[in-house]
Amino acid sequence: MGEKYVIALDQGTTSSRSVLVDQRGHMVDVTQRPFQQIFPKPGWVEHNPQDILFSQLGTLTELITRHGLTERDIVAIGIDNQRETTIVWDPTTGAPVTNAIVWQCRRTADMVERICGSPEVREMVRAKTGLLPDAYFSASKIAWILENVPGARERAEAGELLFGTVDTWLIWTLAGGLVHATDPTNACRTMLYNIHEGHWDQDLLDLFGIPASMLPEVRPSSGSFGETSYPGLPAGIPICGVAGDQQAALFGQCCFAPGQAKNTYGTGCFMLLHTGAEARASEHGLVTTIVATPPNVTETHYALEGSVFVAGALVQWLRDELGIIRDAAETELLARSVPDTGGVYVVPAFTGLGAPWWRSDARGAIFGLTRGTGRAHLARAALEALAYQIRDLTDAMEADAGAPIDVLNVDGGASANDFLMQFQADLLGCELRRPANTETTSLGAAFLAGLTAGFWNDTNELRALRETDDVFRRQMDPSRAEALLAGWHDAVRRVL
Repeated sequence: MGEKYVIALDQGTTSSRSVLVDQRGHMVDVTQRPFQQIFPKPGWVEHNPQDILFSQLGTLTELITRHGLTERDIVAIGIDNQRETTIVWDPTTGAPVTNAIVWQCRRTADMVERICGSPEVREMVRAKTGLLPDAYFSASKIAWILENVPGARERAEAGELLFGTVDTWLIWTLAGGLVHATDPTNACRTMLYNIHEGHWDQDLLDLFGIPASMLPEVRPSSGSFGETSYPGLPAGIPICGVAGDQQAALFGQCCFAPGQAKNTYGTGCFMLLHTGAEARASEHGLVTTIVATPPNVTETHYALEGSVFVAGALVQWLRDELGIIRDAAETELLARSVPDTGGVYVVPAFTGLGAPWWRSDARGAIFGLTRGTGRAHLARAALEALAYQIRDLTDAMEADAGAPIDVLNVDGGASANDFLMQFQADLLGCELRRPANTETTSLGAAFLAGLTAGFWNDTNELRALRETDDVFRRQMDPSRAEALLAGWHDAVRRVL
């Protein structure tokens, strides 16, 4: 008997990855392929759904080939994915009717304001979905496609089109078009799903003019989503662990209990605080979301979530548009080369400001420039901007939860930056824990799939697999931290 594995398909905003995980919870290998980002107009962001698909299938095929794996070696496939990104396709041909509208896209901001402008409608949406009406979520993106793609509405109303977030698109393809399904963690990000009753909500479908026939079946995150039936792949591998990327990261961080929190530093920043079986409504600009649960949990569990639209994307901007760094790692060296930012603040509102502000009309700005400002000051100010945004989320979360966050588990690409992690701990005053394996998003998908397939027995076994954390604690004088934060809030007020 050879060694057995779980494979996580980690479908992100800028790249697709396949991750091979063994029974010890070790990431044995990772394959990755970037794909094109499409910006047709200011504030618009698109992906070609075939680019998403083929980049993901390419990494999976490469991983299987590299290790000589067969269906006997792979216990299960789990999926985590960029959330809210919207794909509509024809199930008879498998062809998308238009490009995917990405979660970052702001084209439907006016539509959301038109449809959800009244206080009564906004409160109805919030009460049912836990979300604040915004172009970020999928509902208005589907409505835009039905309104703007010739023939789409007629075909949708005739039952000839399917909608899915990226997980659904991948499942449908991998399973040979036999399974049209999603999980609650993705469904709850569409602004069409009643998070308290656990079903698609007809009032919300009517509000946005979306036929129910387009929508996927909602199955548990640790449920069965069919098996592989795609040319060139080993057949019959169970697909049995699905979660949106942020809920997958929460699961991968072993945050299974109320009061546990994590922040992922990715293209955006996403902070979640587990609240257990209580769907806690936010009074401070956060949203209520559903979390992934292991197979033995039948009741719905929830979290408070705050989303920062631009995090790692700010570092990419320094590299690709400004050309002041060659790679992300260089920002740490530059930040440490100066004692402070020289009074410079970067507010990265490229596509508006997310939680807790929710201002889609805000635009980015740099404040405090002098003749002495250099690229090191800009790099440091960019890193600090990430930390300021998380401090704002933490303040909102603690206010909503009525309790302090003592430990923040961190992961994602920028969590490897020790300067940023120390500055974050200085601002928060709580303990930051960074696991030895910061790729907790794909690990969460692997954990869900492995638990469902019996590869691991329970969450206690998963906790035991977690390796030693790096820990960051406050070193900065609290009064200095508050003074810096006041400067940040002054800069935010100016862009508002």
